Amino acid sequence: MNWNRDKYKWCRPISNLEDKIRMGDAVAEYAKNGQTIGVGTGSSSYVGLTRLALRGLDITVIPAASEIRLACAALGIPTATLEESRPDWCFDGADEVAANGDVIKGRGGGLLGEKLIIASSPRRILLADSTKLVERAGERFPVPVELLPEALELVRENIARLGATEIELRMAVNKDGAIITERGNVLLDCRFGRIYPGLERDIKALPGVVESGLFQDYGFEVIS
Repeated sequence: MNWNRDKYKWCRPISNLEDKIRMGDAVAEYAKNGQTIGVGTGSSSYVGLTRLALRGLDITVIPAASEIRLACAALGIPTATLEESRPDWCFDGADEVAANGDVIKGRGGGLLGEKLIIASSPRRILLADSTKLVERAGERFPVPVELLPEALELVRENIARLGATEIELRMAVNKDGAIITERGNVLLDCRFGRIYPGLERDIKALPGVVESGLFQDYGFEVIS
């Protein structure tokens, strides 16, 4: 006997909904029967997933986070994990897409899951409306960094040595204390005066860092 599925709803009003529906329809056209598709986090990914479901294809989704897995359950789309399958391609939203190809993601806290799916996919598509396109990364948003809780002060010190001018522990809204990621980690939001080539690699090399929301040289295709 199957569960009675409630219609899953996004957690807040979706901004620029018409643009996100248009981009979602565009990315849905890439899908073919039998494909395994990685889907990131955030409202753009959620809208894209709902538009993909309307096509009624025989597909499997690898979700980057629990909210997308819940949406797949409500939409009747089977899911898999990276242990079981590799994506044929993936799509995701973005917080900033710079003219040089640098991308900042992770305001929703899904850094590690997003990066694993993107790194595993041979084709990577971003849904980014005009408000997300910037001249240089870091103009509007800091770089999120996911780290082990016990490494907080060590990482804070080392991030500053990489040139971060502001480093803030991301605090929760509806719970006490810091935000805890799905992997049990905490987040630092780090503003840099300059995001230089190789900064993603240098952040990742710091002891205690799990992942960053900076993406450099990933060859994204952008739908805007």
